[in-house]
Amino acid sequence: MGGEVFAAIDVGSYEIALKIFELSMKNGVRELDHVRHRMDLGSETYASGRISSHHVDEMIRIFGEFKKIMKGYGVTHYQAYGTSAVRETNDILIVRDLLEQRTGIHFDVLSNSEQRFLDYKSIALKHDHFEKIIKRPTAIVDIGGGSIQISLFEKGRLFATQNLKMGVLRLFSTMRLVQATRSKYSDLVPELVNSQLSVFSKMHIKDKKIENIVIIDDYVSPIMQRMGIGNGKEGFATKEEYNRFIERSATMSDLEVAKKLNIPEDNVPLLYVSGLLIKCILDMAKAENIWAPGVTLCDGIAYEYAEKKKYIQSSHDFEQDIIACSENISKRFLGSRSRRETLQSIALNIFDNTKELHGLTKRDRLLLNIATILHDCGKYISLVYLGDCSYNIIMSTEIIGLSHIERAIVANVVRFNHEDFEYYNSGNQYFDGFSREDYLRVAKLTAIIRVANGLDRTHKQKFKDVDVSIKDKELIIKVDTSDDITMEKGLFTNRANFFEEVFAIKPVIRQKKIY
Repeated sequence: MGGEVFAAIDVGSYEIALKIFELSMKNGVRELDHVRHRMDLGSETYASGRISSHHVDEMIRIFGEFKKIMKGYGVTHYQAYGTSAVRETNDILIVRDLLEQRTGIHFDVLSNSEQRFLDYKSIALKHDHFEKIIKRPTAIVDIGGGSIQISLFEKGRLFATQNLKMGVLRLFSTMRLVQATRSKYSDLVPELVNSQLSVFSKMHIKDKKIENIVIIDDYVSPIMQRMGIGNGKEGFATKEEYNRFIERSATMSDLEVAKKLNIPEDNVPLLYVSGLLIKCILDMAKAENIWAPGVTLCDGIAYEYAEKKKYIQSSHDFEQDIIACSENISKRFLGSRSRRETLQSIALNIFDNTKELHGLTKRDRLLLNIATILHDCGKYISLVYLGDCSYNIIMSTEIIGLSHIERAIVANVVRFNHEDFEYYNSGNQYFDGFSREDYLRVAKLTAIIRVANGLDRTHKQKFKDVDVSIKDKELIIKVDTSDDITMEKGLFTNRANFFEEVFAIKPVIRQKKIY
């Protein structure tokens, strides 16, 4: 396979960025150019929910220039995304259509969890450091304009992630609102963020020791990459070295900092806010080391595209991180691990052996897996309204790597596992934003999880082994057990009926061994 030139566009809170990459089997992902245009969309949309006509005109101009640059490099494919400032725009559909009509560039809007997952993937471009660092207790801190995401790793595995609404532009807007001078930031920023960080620490860190902080941001990271603030490798610093950098910056004027660091003077207050936020996180986690890999969302976009096109192969299992995040949510809401693993095993077995029936994708298999993990999370609130409570927990809890629609699919599958199924033309609010295809995914995954749940209605995990096959319009489920399964057989019919309705195949239980 030959190489290609790919472009990634990030419509961010404070700037619009374009990166051009060369992708090839030989060299993987190689950056060719990086163009940035400062535009403060965030302050406007966070305050009013709108993008002014002035900024729309400016976006049209910038997109037009980006299109010329892309043509000059011979770009064959591109992907453009908007993030938090765009997400919080009330009229975004109108703005997107206007931009596409005027420039020919289409851009999608990322949910927070999708954005953070791409940012996280961007670090994998620094493969050697990435794999080594996350083997130790590590926090990846992704700082955006509107919010930050803190993801905790240990032994190479994600075990917690949380979004906190205290991004750089939000904090800076508050500083301007209270008319604080930069000399006051060192007192006021910690006052704003430490209460939220304290709650995060109590929930997720507790007595754990976090050794490393990995940061993704637009202000401190480029400085650490370009100039370095420590005596070690580029982008690395100890906590003491980092604190000295922040203290020195506090004693200088904006103009002095701008000249010394070779950045626009307008960026200095934002740099200082981001720097203080990172300092607060270092203090909260009691971490000793900090690494700024200098990556951006554009790198994550390119990484995902290159991975999809098989230009690169990741040594890290990102899908497993989504599953680990779901398991952590289940644990938080006192989900049963043994019950989850039984349901997981049976449901995925049925999925894998009925591909010709359902025609679903590998991604749908992941959503089914997550639904089995979170199938009983609502019991934390109510055993009577288990379906509704589970739905509300899932929709209120971000699952890193899933879009809003994917999370809604999981939530509905879990809900309908416990409640009567509601049909597409019923006008149900739970299907808002769903396409016909999304609805069919919910129906098919619900049919599968209901059958799996029907095989373990007594929650005693009686089946040692389950074989699934299709024969003569029947889904034959052979179970290997010496236990009495009279109860399971008796209660199975209601669960099997919906599967038959969806797939026109009747599930039946066959017991392999009777002792």
